[in-house]
Amino acid sequence: MFLSPMKGSQCRYNVDKVVNEMVKLAAVLGDYYHSYEWAKQSLESALNVGNEDMQINYCSPEQLTEVLREQPDAVILLKENRINPIDKNIDTWMTEELSVEITSYVENGGSWLAWHSGLASYPIEDSYGKMLRGYFLHHPEKHQQVHYTSSEGNAIVPSSTSFEIVDEHYFVHCDKENTNVFLFSESIDGKAEAGWSHHYGKGKVCCLTPAHNKDGLLNIDFLNVLRNCVNWLLMANP
Repeated sequence: MFLSPMKGSQCRYNVDKVVNEMVKLAAVLGDYYHSYEWAKQSLESALNVGNEDMQINYCSPEQLTEVLREQPDAVILLKENRINPIDKNIDTWMTEELSVEITSYVENGGSWLAWHSGLASYPIEDSYGKMLRGYFLHHPEKHQQVHYTSSEGNAIVPSSTSFEIVDEHYFVHCDKENTNVFLFSESIDGKAEAGWSHHYGKGKVCCLTPAHNKDGLLNIDFLNVLRNCVNWLLMANP
C-alpha cells in the first residue's frame, strides 16, 4: 500500500496510485511544548487526508495498548515522555510494559515513526529507546534558520532534497553504524543527523527530527519528507 504524491511534490517512489485497501494509521500527537493541532494539520496535509482511503486513529498514550492490538499499518508519535516538564516532580507516561508492547508490535511487522518530540526524554536503555537507535540530546534556546539536506542514495527521500526553515534545531545521538541516515541538519549552532531508518525484526522504524513551528510543519518541502517517511513505512518490500 502506498500514498500517492502531493501535487507538485518530489516523491522518492513512483506511487501514482493507491492500492484499493484502507490504510490504517494511529497517531499520538502533542505535548506541553508541541501543539497537537499543528502536528495534526501537518500530518493530514502531508498525507493528503480526505483524498485517500485512509483512517487515522488519534489516540492518547493510555489508549495505545489497545490500539496496538488492532495492528495499525503504522504508528506516528510526536509526543515527549514528560507529562509536566515544568513541574518540580516530573511524571512520564512511557512504562516499561508499554515499551515492550511497542517493540513487540514492530518486531512482528508493525511500523513506527518517531517524529520530533517522539525522540525526547524516553529512557535510552528500555525497549523503546533501543529500538529507535537514536534519541534527542538538546536544542539551542533560540530558534534558527536550519538547512536540511538528504544523503546520497538513501531509501526515503530524493538525493536532491534541500530546504530551510526556522526551527528548533534538534541535536541527537544517532547509532549511525546500525541505522541508515537519510537527512542531515545544519544551522549556526552546528550539524546533526535529522532523519534515520532501519528494519527492526519484521517491522520498520523511522525517526525524523523536524519540525517545531507551525510554518515549518506546513512547509511544502518538509511535508514531502514527512510523506515519504510514511510511504517507506507502508512499503511491503523497501
